[in-house]
Amino acid sequence: MKLSQFKFRVPPELVAERPAKNREDARLMVIDRKTKKIEHKKFSDVLDYFEDGDCMIVNNTRVFPARLYGNKEKTGAQIEVFLLRELNRESRLWDVLVDPARKIRIGNKLYFGDNDELVAEVIDNTTSRGRTLRFLFDGSYEEFKQTVYELGETPIPKFIKRTPDAADAERYQTVFAKHEGAVAAPTAGMHFSKTLMKRLEIKGVNFAEITLHVGLGTFRTVEVEDLTKHKVDSEEMEIDETAVKIVNKARDERKRICAVGTTTMRAIETSVTTNGHLKPYKGWTNKFILPPHDFQVANCMITNFHMPQTVLVMMVSAFAGHDFLMEAYKQAVKEKYRFFTYGDAMLIL
Repeated sequence: MKLSQFKFRVPPELVAERPAKNREDARLMVIDRKTKKIEHKKFSDVLDYFEDGDCMIVNNTRVFPARLYGNKEKTGAQIEVFLLRELNRESRLWDVLVDPARKIRIGNKLYFGDNDELVAEVIDNTTSRGRTLRFLFDGSYEEFKQTVYELGETPIPKFIKRTPDAADAERYQTVFAKHEGAVAAPTAGMHFSKTLMKRLEIKGVNFAEITLHVGLGTFRTVEVEDLTKHKVDSEEMEIDETAVKIVNKARDERKRICAVGTTTMRAIETSVTTNGHLKPYKGWTNKFILPPHDFQVANCMITNFHMPQTVLVMMVSAFAGHDFLMEAYKQAVKEKYRFFTYGDAMLIL
């Protein structure tokens, strides 16, 4: 597959600026890979497609307020710092992205907050935009994290052309978010409300929770025409014994197994036995799924509508079939579905 095969136009007005009023009120396009049928529903209608013994696998990562705005010493220039990954808890070392990167050198100090509550020193240049910072903070680790939470901003994607508000802090999380570590939300899961999950559980649907801490690599621009040359950033993940038992029981009973989101799909495809069973895993994954790919665990998938030429749409294309997905996306544009993070959903059967 080539990068140019994933080029399509999304009218700017279809990129959702805000979420639906209620989580399950988003629209749902249901596409069937066997019959090639396309249906238009509401997300709450997902209930109609699952029954007793089926399994949904969800990503329980939790987003933290990863975007900080600070000022450079002496010049006072405003610098945006995006916290990517904690390297060392005791030393307060973090991998970050800085913008504008050209103004930041090793040894520079950055000040955050009206009263300089946080100070950081640049100690390494990791990439053209990336840096390693050491936060100079005298208090406990809990006090440090509390300060980051107070000064940080919900990291909604930059293409949403507005400042995050109080509502984003709650809506840019799934209702099953538990384990902090993501800098971007697993967006397919954001359509589930507690009420909808309870209704699914009453029908006998089992939920298996995995953790994959979403990084910015998911959204990194693909710059090579030959997709086999693209490398994705590693992300931390864990699949525990409880999730494995739920998923493998459904598989052995030939039930429907639904991966909720591309991050979930990447995680389960990372840790699978030769006979297609899920196995426990704790570590990192840089798995890049593109057509053709033989999916081992899930036999259906819930996902959002993704932007052109992203690794997300490439994975969904591998699952749905490239031509069928492109036809579904054409219909999505025609029917004015909302795209990307706060947009509508697709169920692929």
